Amino acid sequence: MSTSPYMPHDDAGKAELLEHLAAILPKYAELLEIKPEDIATLQTDAVNFRQALQEQGDWQSFSQYWTAFKNQLRDDNDGLVEWPVPPMIGLMNRPAVLTGIIPRTCALVARAKTHKKFTTAIGQDLWVIGSTQVNDPTTWKPILNVQIIAGHPVIMWTKGKASGIEIWVDRGDGNGFVLLAVNNQPNTTDPAPLPSPGTSATWRYKAIYRLHDEQVGQWSDVISISVGG
Repeated sequence: MSTSPYMPHDDAGKAELLEHLAAILPKYAELLEIKPEDIATLQTDAVNFRQALQEQGDWQSFSQYWTAFKNQLRDDNDGLVEWPVPPMIGLMNRPAVLTGIIPRTCALVARAKTHKKFTTAIGQDLWVIGSTQVNDPTTWKPILNVQIIAGHPVIMWTKGKASGIEIWVDRGDGNGFVLLAVNNQPNTTDPAPLPSPGTSATWRYKAIYRLHDEQVGQWSDVISISVGG
């Protein structure tokens, strides 16, 4: 049993906390004497960090897909293949952003928590009071999401306290679920060849966490996505 810090260790958790603070802290701003410009900075920070995290994931997934394309180009038998299309990341001429989002947010939270009108209830509403947790790996269960990037499925997942994850895929070819990948960092691109042009198929995915090179916890729910050639 341990008391967890309020600030998550992973970037996905940090982004979620920033968005939560940006939405909830304004209702306590007057009570805790937080300036409007501090709220505005927090809200801008939340948007910028989420955008940076999303684009990092898009480019990491595209990098995996590009490697698979390069290998296919190098080794496959004669055949035509389309060049990978990079992810859309919006306007390139975007304004400069202020660094130091997490230290700045921690300083703002620390200031709020030392205010004489700050209460435990407020802290819990803001998610800035750590909870007492029992860290039981047998209860770990991955939560998956999947989207198509550059034509290929990308399985989204968070790491938590696990060492890594096993992802399995069923392509509806009669082989059932087979191992797709063992990854230590999110996210995971499925580089398998797509169905023939003009056809489609439904691919299903499930996953289980790993700790010390062994499966641990529970299997995720199965998710599916339609892929086309």
